[in-house]
Amino acid sequence: MDLQSRLEALITPSLDAMGYELVRVQLQGKQRLTLQIMADRKDGVAMAVEDCADISRSLSALLDVEDPISGAYTLEVSSPGIDRPLTRAKDFGRWAGFEAKLETVQPIEGRKRFRGRLLGLDDAGNVRLAVETGEVAIPFAEVRGAKLVLTDDLIAATTKDQEG
Repeated sequence: MDLQSRLEALITPSLDAMGYELVRVQLQGKQRLTLQIMADRKDGVAMAVEDCADISRSLSALLDVEDPISGAYTLEVSSPGIDRPLTRAKDFGRWAGFEAKLETVQPIEGRKRFRGRLLGLDDAGNVRLAVETGEVAIPFAEVRGAKLVLTDDLIAATTKDQEG
């Protein structure tokens, strides 16, 4: 099991017990390591600074005890934000109808980078995306990275969710 998978397995139960979902774990940097934990509230309410602080305190204690990373690092806890990364299969269904950028591991239809309107997942687990040349189906396992594009529609929908 690689370090990222070990970190996810270590962190997920604590976040779950606190009422949060893990969005992404990322270890960045060469000289100065930063462990970035991105989380969402399970109840759908927007993350607040206090949420990030609570998660940080809890995970700091857990990481100090378990010590999965050799050497010094900085822990950074954040919310996904409006133009959030899409990391889980369910994200592609939840955010269907919005514009996204997506990069694949291997070329699909001759390219690795796509931008278009998310259409969700099909029954085979492919991410469906409406791009300028039509519709493309990308196997979820081939997605290297994906994120929502900041648009007026996304801002309006996110603002409405936070008000309601």
